[in-house]
Amino acid sequence: MQRRTFLTGTLLGAAFAAAPLYATMAAAAPVGSLADLQKAIDRAVPGDQIVLANGTYTVPSGGAISVSGKHGTADAPITIVAESRGGVVLRGERGFVFSNASNITVRDFAFRQSTSLEIPAGCTRIRLTRNDFGFTDVGSGFDWVVVRGDDVKIDRNRFHDKTTEGIFLVVDGPGATAMAQRLSIFRNHFSDHSFAGGNGGESIRLGFSGRALSSANAVVEHNLFERCDGDPEAISVKSSDNTIRYNTIRDSRGGIVLRHGNHSRVEGNYLIDGVNGVRVYGNDHLVVNNYLGGLSDRALVIGSGTTRDHHAGETTEERRGNDACDRAVIVHNTLVGNVKTLSGETRDYEPRSVVIADNLLVGSAGSLVAMGKTTGFTWQSNILWGAATNGNIPAGGYRRVDPLLRQESDGIFRLSSGSPAINAATLGSPSVADDIDGHPRGSTRDVGADEYASVAPVRRPLTAADVGPNAS
Repeated sequence: MQRRTFLTGTLLGAAFAAAPLYATMAAAAPVGSLADLQKAIDRAVPGDQIVLANGTYTVPSGGAISVSGKHGTADAPITIVAESRGGVVLRGERGFVFSNASNITVRDFAFRQSTSLEIPAGCTRIRLTRNDFGFTDVGSGFDWVVVRGDDVKIDRNRFHDKTTEGIFLVVDGPGATAMAQRLSIFRNHFSDHSFAGGNGGESIRLGFSGRALSSANAVVEHNLFERCDGDPEAISVKSSDNTIRYNTIRDSRGGIVLRHGNHSRVEGNYLIDGVNGVRVYGNDHLVVNNYLGGLSDRALVIGSGTTRDHHAGETTEERRGNDACDRAVIVHNTLVGNVKTLSGETRDYEPRSVVIADNLLVGSAGSLVAMGKTTGFTWQSNILWGAATNGNIPAGGYRRVDPLLRQESDGIFRLSSGSPAINAATLGSPSVADDIDGHPRGSTRDVGADEYASVAPVRRPLTAADVGPNAS
């Protein structure tokens, strides 16, 4: 299927797709009005690319750009694109409204609407890429992008400057308990959420309390969060079986919180110079290869609960409560220069059977470990250092020795040659292929997030150049 381009008021069809005419189409003028854009969408077939001319367009009150009953294919999506990146500004109450659609890509727009952009259940393989989301929500807090459909991609977008209650990106699902499946969120830039309330201003929320036991299999990776202060949770996970990896959260109140659900993996994230780090509730999570540095409140929290295990028959209040952390594996993390390093809580149900091994804890004040009541914990081969006291970590679960850290040009403290952390890890599982920098771990591993190497990191903390509409 050759790609067609839509002209103003004209559709050049497949019947005209012979080579000489196709070369002419490549230089064709884009559609120049919302009315012509709608006509082009209504006529689109797999492989078509619809280009809207640069300019500012106000969608009429009560109206929308409808993408209904349109289906591209995996190899030939229907693409709706601005003439140049960020060159089309959409204003008004609504922008695109999807229904019964699949394999649709929306690219390069600047969204300035005052109502959520929703990808409903029944819409699959929708992609939002290289867009700028700066919705107009002063005085009327709402969630900006809401995903309920399966196999959606949200990549290389910018979400910025939200001042009211509401979330940049929400992932829910059909009905009251199901989750959208296999969402991919990558290379986005989330910044400047300044809502000052105590709750309801997350950057990303994966699920809700009623969906805690539903698997989403979402992957949130290579995203940058800066000045995300709308909530203590920048990434709030309220569903099961998700992966949060290789993200950077910098200078933000929000952290990564496994608030509801089970079996998620938090791997290779940088949380730097903010307030909150990682909090863990629920069962059977893996927290590995993360770097938490310079945080002004709690860096790593192993949560206690108001309940022991979410289950199908629990009350609404039980489901909203905290599920004590059971059977988590917390391994190969580096915590350095935080006000509160590793701590617990004091709810009725204590965390149980958690493994805390091969972590590097360095601090200058307070206690490095301040756990509440626990049951059946395994503490193994951790290294503690600094003026901070050991706290209540059990004897035999650590060594106090200088890890010989060096601070590199990106601000991150890594192992230097001769560090006693090198080859000192002893936990045989889980399998950890590489470290936070992307260097292979090998058969004999180092303590902490960093595996000592003399070559430059493959992965570093992300910057604005690595994410958003202009990212590679």
